[in-house]
Amino acid sequence: MFSGLEPEARKRIASVSVPRQYRRGQLLFVEGDPGESLIMIRSGAVSVFRTAPTGERAMLNVMRPPDVLGEVSLLDGSARSASAEAIEDTSAMALSRVAFIDLVHANPRMVDVVLRAMGLLVRRLTDQNADHVFLDLPGRVAKTLVRLAGNSAAAMVTIELNQSQLAEMAGGSRQSVNQAIGSFAGRGWLRTEGRRIVVTDVPALRRRAGLEDK
Repeated sequence: MFSGLEPEARKRIASVSVPRQYRRGQLLFVEGDPGESLIMIRSGAVSVFRTAPTGERAMLNVMRPPDVLGEVSLLDGSARSASAEAIEDTSAMALSRVAFIDLVHANPRMVDVVLRAMGLLVRRLTDQNADHVFLDLPGRVAKTLVRLAGNSAAAMVTIELNQSQLAEMAGGSRQSVNQAIGSFAGRGWLRTEGRRIVVTDVPALRRRAGLEDK
């Protein structure tokens, strides 16, 4: 998020940020909590989710280094719009809104950085909404796996996410997602290893998701 800033500006951000450690399964924050800080992930992984009144979860995204959480809070200080949970032991840095405002006064370019991050967030959410309209469930599962695989050039990509969590992200029942995973495994696109999914053919998943090959 801050990579476009000068080294001195990045050092100032680091100097006013507070180190945080989260154990696997620990909540970073809960929907409705005060939005007082930006969380920058240094290692590990964090799931971002919403919870329905019935208690059902809908996982919105999985964040890994160098992703950040809470961009909106830096701008308006409003309550958290989602919850976040560490799905691996996670190391992070927290930048408070108060410290951010002080940094903006010293370096107005900070606002441009946050606005760009907000633009990327809006584009991602718009893309996810379109997926639920235009893609069937197997297509959404395939696209979710492609997104989780990231830009890795490795022949096999391990995704530390169980099928229940994948169902939350793809917006389907666990049974339906399991069927999609079984179909992909039968075609040699992936395999399951306990709580992990090992993707062996990202291009095939991209095609199933309706994405252009890279």
